[in-house]
Amino acid sequence: MKKTFPILLAMVALASCQTKDHKELIQQLTPEQKVRLLIGSGQGSDGEDKSQQMMAAAMNAVPGSAAASYPIEEFNIPSIIYADGPAGLRIAPRREGTDSTFFCTGFPIGESLAATWDAQLQEEVGSAMGNEVLEYGVDVLLAPGMNLMRNPLCGRNFEYYSEDPVLSGRTAAAMVRGIQSNGVGCSIKHFAANNQEVNRCSSDSRVSARALRELYLRNFEIAVKEGKPWTIMTSYNYVNGQHASQSRELTEDILRGDWGYEGLVMTDWGAGTDAAAQIGAGNDNIMPGSGSSYDVIMKAIEEGKLTWEEVERDLERMLSLIDKTPKARAYAYSNHPDLEAHAQVARQAGSEGCVLLKNNEALPLQEGANIALFGVTSYEMIAGGTGAGDVNKAYVINLDKGLTEDGFTLNTQVTEAYASHIAAENERLAEINKERGWWFGTQLKDEMPATTTTELVPQVVSECEAAIITIGRRSGEGNDRALEGDYNLSEDERTLIADVCNNFHAQGKKVAVVLNVCGPVRTAEWEDMADAILVAWQPGQEAGRSVADVLCGKVCPSGKLPMTFACAYEDHPSARNFANLNLGFDGKNNSFYHYSDHPIYEIKDVDYQDYEEELAVGYRHFSTTGTPVSYPFGFGLSYTTFSFQDFNVSLSGKDIKIQVTVTNTGACSGKEVAQIYWSNPSIADEPKSQLLCFAKTNLLQPGESQQLTLKANQADLAWFSEEESAWRTETSEYTLALHSDANTMLESKPLRFKKELIRPCARVLLPQK
Repeated sequence: MKKTFPILLAMVALASCQTKDHKELIQQLTPEQKVRLLIGSGQGSDGEDKSQQMMAAAMNAVPGSAAASYPIEEFNIPSIIYADGPAGLRIAPRREGTDSTFFCTGFPIGESLAATWDAQLQEEVGSAMGNEVLEYGVDVLLAPGMNLMRNPLCGRNFEYYSEDPVLSGRTAAAMVRGIQSNGVGCSIKHFAANNQEVNRCSSDSRVSARALRELYLRNFEIAVKEGKPWTIMTSYNYVNGQHASQSRELTEDILRGDWGYEGLVMTDWGAGTDAAAQIGAGNDNIMPGSGSSYDVIMKAIEEGKLTWEEVERDLERMLSLIDKTPKARAYAYSNHPDLEAHAQVARQAGSEGCVLLKNNEALPLQEGANIALFGVTSYEMIAGGTGAGDVNKAYVINLDKGLTEDGFTLNTQVTEAYASHIAAENERLAEINKERGWWFGTQLKDEMPATTTTELVPQVVSECEAAIITIGRRSGEGNDRALEGDYNLSEDERTLIADVCNNFHAQGKKVAVVLNVCGPVRTAEWEDMADAILVAWQPGQEAGRSVADVLCGKVCPSGKLPMTFACAYEDHPSARNFANLNLGFDGKNNSFYHYSDHPIYEIKDVDYQDYEEELAVGYRHFSTTGTPVSYPFGFGLSYTTFSFQDFNVSLSGKDIKIQVTVTNTGACSGKEVAQIYWSNPSIADEPKSQLLCFAKTNLLQPGESQQLTLKANQADLAWFSEEESAWRTETSEYTLALHSDANTMLESKPLRFKKELIRPCARVLLPQK
């Protein structure tokens, strides 16, 4: 697929950043200018202040952007623009004084992109997304979000990538490379251990140094080293008793000291309680800042709590960021990105992120079949989540449209019944939705009552050749998912599946269930009834076409689960230490559920979360304990079959080379993923196996083979010693295994290093008990 980014501009910007020295400029700035440059556009507006006027003008040029930086005209320092978000650029789609529109492409959510296990495709998505950032006049995209999926109820998991740090880090790195290839910046977020939305602004994540290093920081480390993001955003929460945005250990000692990060660090919007402490900790940009931020910083300098050396250190990073941006290059943005081309990128990515969990000869659908299409979400597909992760897109293609475009006939009695039900739901929710606002999005409609579907299904089964049921879920910023009616299906949904399956099976006809979801749902209680289950996630604005392409066989499914589908929520160890308040998306921002401007420990799992499960997150728990799952991490079926041959592992010094040949042994073209896991039983408390690396084939025709070469390093097999505060590898025997998913090993090879590796690291603050 052709890339759309201006490579030359990106190279020019990078060269500028690497060569410019700002020390002389910094010494020419006044004390006020130095401090104000570190504070965003929330610091207030003085109508007579030229810089404030320029900052306001910059934001007015891109309505709906998140913030701007402080400019200084006399030194040609421009005001740069920041905007959300992870599934595409978020700006206002309409502006006063013009009939032109400024829609952006709604790409598939993070989970969907991670489910492709395809770095090349992820870079292509990032490239298209970054081009819209460039052409709409934005300098830094506040994305990607990449916190680890510690618990399946976290409301922002849809933005994130995986329960595994390697898959998360590699996906984020690919997205960053794609976006930044346009000469615009990324801000990976939220650093760190922000794994719950309820009370996120003052809750304390209490996590051991080993779990922090091996899980919750590891994905960020990979993204930093392989993606080189221009900026990183710290999180709202406390980590072991210290605000993440005010933690020198996280920002200076680990991020910059251990990992060698050279970019800028910014706060999340309104995070923390002390702007001066944030500057001192190495947060270079207070976002968006407030009227008091300047006074707090100046007072701290006067009292000796903050030094000018620390301010100027942060200024150097801020000016280096500005130098890279399109604003510094005076780029003439068009306001006309190629939205049609980008929609095709979104469509392809949405299809390739689909994960086929089950297929009892139900898919692909028979060409031109008459389909009974059930489920409210079939007619109102969910393209993405809410809050900062939403995108103002021009349209969303629903599944009914996608299927009819692919030549299928939909049963009119079913479609008319849903049209009537949706109209009634619109009327019921009209006043409720007026109160919710853009942040929470409109409330999802209830499924058709069981009394109605129980009567409807027998009337249509004889007229149709197959049935499809779509189940929808949406989540967003500021709230966590509920257990009942969300993770667990509602009674009406379970009844719908049972009625459709029983009636269609009685006549020898197949039923497929499509999950248009923001994360895992419990499938254990109904999966045996369905003939096929396809996880479509939230596939962006081309949702209906992406899913229909898979259902009809235009696209052979090749997605793999980026997280485990457990048999029950309670099977996750983190369920014992998570604020499962069943608040759901109640139209309130529960980020401030029990807010305090200092750590308090009154309400378990709200004021604090104890990460007692340590490393037992996702498949690391399930595979180690043998706890049954519905579908394991890395699982995904295809319409074709594959074989793996010539699996080989070689070691040269610290470098590991893995080769395997993949052959398409089936009847249609498709793609497959080789997953490599490592283990060493001699390491105490280490999981049974852990993902080391992975690679995806090209589209292989029937009978075609491809040799995949994967590379790793001795350091990738290290564990973290809290006693030594160091990464270690051992001289005892390791096993490298080829898997088709986390639970299914195909072949293994032994590996032994001649020398142990010990890499000392900065110590981290320990949990406050």
